[in-house]
Formats: sequence, structure tokens, C-alpha cells
Amino acid sequence: MRERGTVTAAVLIALTWLPGTPLAQEQNAEKLIRASDCSSCHAVDRQVVGPAYTAIAMRYRGQDNALETLAAKIRDGGSGMTAHADLTEPQRREIAAWILSQRDAAPAAGGGGARQYTYSRKDGTSVQVEFPVFVEGKNQKVTKEVFHGYQLYNSYCYRCHGTDATGGQLGPDLRRSLVAAMQQKEFLTVAMEGRKEKGMPGWAGFLSEDDVVHVYRYVKARSLDLISSGRPPSEQD
Repeated sequence: MRERGTVTAAVLIALTWLPGTPLAQEQNAEKLIRASDCSSCHAVDRQVVGPAYTAIAMRYRGQDNALETLAAKIRDGGSGMTAHADLTEPQRREIAAWILSQRDAAPAAGGGGARQYTYSRKDGTSVQVEFPVFVEGKNQKVTKEVFHGYQLYNSYCYRCHGTDATGGQLGPDLRRSLVAAMQQKEFLTVAMEGRKEKGMPGWAGFLSEDDVVHVYRYVKARSLDLISSGRPPSEQD
């Protein structure tokens, strides 16, 4: 009897992984989203450049043709959204079905209780930031996220904004933009969408949301004079 129960359980587990089952379809949709540029502009529970998946699901809630309408939107794009004609119709429908299933996902926690990190600058003053710049106990070595931002900035952004965020002839000094109260959300939006009227390309589809957040952290640390020009010492050293 015990052996039969074990076999039955194994069969049930195996069935959940078969193609066409809800679990398999959900995982396939998530793979398609990660492989596409969706995550550059959308997150499950918060706005990045485009609306959160939960907000999209709520917008279509109760519509009889929600799946077909959203799949067509994914195909055609519009209103700043990139068209995805390269995806097959079944792939677009899988993604659309997954997005519509997110309407009951828990919203992101509010940032009211977010931790603040206090650091001393060279002039002796203190400053607070909403993310860790340095690794605790590592003698002023920047975190891997800040170092990744440094790498990305000096691979792509420096051409217009100057090496090490020192300002350039083709684009503004981003340190001054952040000192002038540009927040992470606005930084993300500008980086992903670009400013075509000023000749700035959008980086959505090339850089991920995390990539741009890391660039923001690097530039923010530079704007607060927490790290100097050049390669910062990293926890990866």
C-alpha cells in the first residue's frame, strides 16, 4: 500500500511538468518574458517604464476578449511599447495569459520603512542614501551592484556623459541631474525610453531594469562624492 502511494505521488508530480499543464505553461511564459525585452519596461508589482503586470491584468479584468486583445497588443506594440512580431501567436498568447493571471499578485511593499545608509564624505559631512554603496567591513570596497554600474556606465554612457560621470560635450553631467533631485524612477524612465528630441537613444531591450538601477547607484554615489574617478575598489577584488 505504501509503495502504491509513493508511485501515485510520483506520477502526480510528473504530470504537473508535462507540456500543456498550467505549471508548464506558466514557466514557459516566464522564460519567454525573460528572453524578450519585457522586463526592461515592466515588473510584476511596480511601474518601471511601462505599467506593472498587475495593473495591466486589472485593466483587462472582466473583458471577454482580454486574452486576444492583449496578445494583439504584444504583437503590434504602440504608445511607446515595442512591437513583438518576432514572437509566434502561441507565444504571445502564453505571455498574455500569464500577465492576466497576475491580477491577484501581492503589491510591492511600500518604501516608507526602507533602510537608509549613512556615509561620511571626504569633507567630513555625512550623507544618507537608500542603498548600500560600500560592503560592510570591507574597508570602503563598493558593492558588486555599484561596481557593475561603474562597468556599464564606462562601457556605454561615457560616450555622451563623460568618463566616470564627469560630464561630456554631448550629454549633461548626470551627477548634477541627481543632485537636482532626479530620483531612481525618473532615471529609469529616461534611460529606458531615451530622449529622441535630444538625440538620446532608449536602452530598453538592451539593458535590463537591474542594469539601469546599478548605473543609477554608481552615478548617485559619484554625485554625492562617495567614490572618486577611476575604478573603485570592489568586493569582487
